[in-house]
Amino acid sequence: MQSDPGYLQRARRIVDEVIVPHACDVDRGEFPRTAMRSLGAAGLLGLLSGEDVGGAGLGLRAAAEVVELVGGACGSTGMVLCMHYCGTAVIERHGPRPVRAAIAAGEHITTLAFSEAGSRSHFWAPVSTARAVGGKIRLDAEKSWSTSAGQADSYVWSSQPVAAQELSTLWLVPASAPGLSIPRPFDGLGLRGNSSAPIRADNVLVDESAMLGLDGGGLDIMMTTVLPHFQVLSAACYVGLVDAAVTGAIAHASRARFAHIDQTLADLPTIRAFVARCVVKRDMARALLKDTLAALEGNRPDAQLRVLEVKAAAAEVATEVTGLVMRICGGAAYRKDVGVERQFRDAHAATVMSPTTDLLYDFIGRRACGMPML
Repeated sequence: MQSDPGYLQRARRIVDEVIVPHACDVDRGEFPRTAMRSLGAAGLLGLLSGEDVGGAGLGLRAAAEVVELVGGACGSTGMVLCMHYCGTAVIERHGPRPVRAAIAAGEHITTLAFSEAGSRSHFWAPVSTARAVGGKIRLDAEKSWSTSAGQADSYVWSSQPVAAQELSTLWLVPASAPGLSIPRPFDGLGLRGNSSAPIRADNVLVDESAMLGLDGGGLDIMMTTVLPHFQVLSAACYVGLVDAAVTGAIAHASRARFAHIDQTLADLPTIRAFVARCVVKRDMARALLKDTLAALEGNRPDAQLRVLEVKAAAAEVATEVTGLVMRICGGAAYRKDVGVERQFRDAHAATVMSPTTDLLYDFIGRRACGMPML
């Protein structure tokens, strides 16, 4: 691969011209619509879409590179793009051609709707229902969190199967379907612009053809398609966020001065030690991200373990490093203009997004002990 492929050049331009200038507005709760339109117009929403429908036909590594860039500029926009790519991966394999083509053209944003109030972080076991009614499928659900809720054009939706005995079935649900509602808007600590709100489905009717894959095949799609994409891309988003926080902290420490002794913060050994810890942690997380991609591309025996590890590691690094960055910058860190307090808040979402860090540790421990993951 060339050193800076065209898609990365386009992504950098959008980051500089659109995402960075709007990051504070997004942090105040504005959905990053302008950024997503710009990404779509540049062909970046269709990065994973097949060439047969006009997409770029690229893979997970390319998506991770773009999400890392975007996440470093704005965590909310990075997560919206991450979830779009996760939904796109499912639709590419199981969805209808017109929707695939719309995504490829940059005219359709999708996302996942898995988390539920009833099963909480156990995303693989939805309690929402799907029933055959007069040639249609009726969906009823209380989804607890869905990134881009009320903003996306479609949801990759999980429910109990219609007739099969397995845990779940997936559906492609248009956001315009009658019966869908957003009970309350998102108002959170961080990632304030990603519209991660609950969704209620009350007698939502979809065609039987809206099923993605087989009835009862949801868990297999979740584990083989969604989980690798979500784990890698969310880790990429947080590696980008950490890199931006470290860069910002170094810049602040290098210019903030003690006038009475004519020294910068960086002249203090304690500050340099904090910076060094941040750099080491950032580089560890980035190295694991790259190794996870290599494991998946090479179909290595440890690929599943790396997939489980990468988000857990990135989440721990994000919370630790942004905490250290706040200490490096001191009281200035609390000012909006320095920027690191936004990264500090955004970072703390990483550990509680399903699969949560604690859940991932259980999965990793089970695998290490030779036990089934579920």
